[in-house]
Amino acid sequence: MPTWLRKQLRRAFIEKDRRQLKVLNQCWFYYKNSNEKNLLYRKHEQL
Repeated sequence: MPTWLRKQLRRAFIEKDRRQLKVLNQCWFYYKNSNEKNLLYRKHEQL
């Protein structure tokens, strides 16, 4: 998880900002899924 995202999640959690937590959670899943797809694509290119 990128440092900038961890910092923002921590801040939103401390401030109990549920809306921001939801947005950041969606960002994380989008980031994670897009990276996994890129890794799978690269593995197929190597074969």
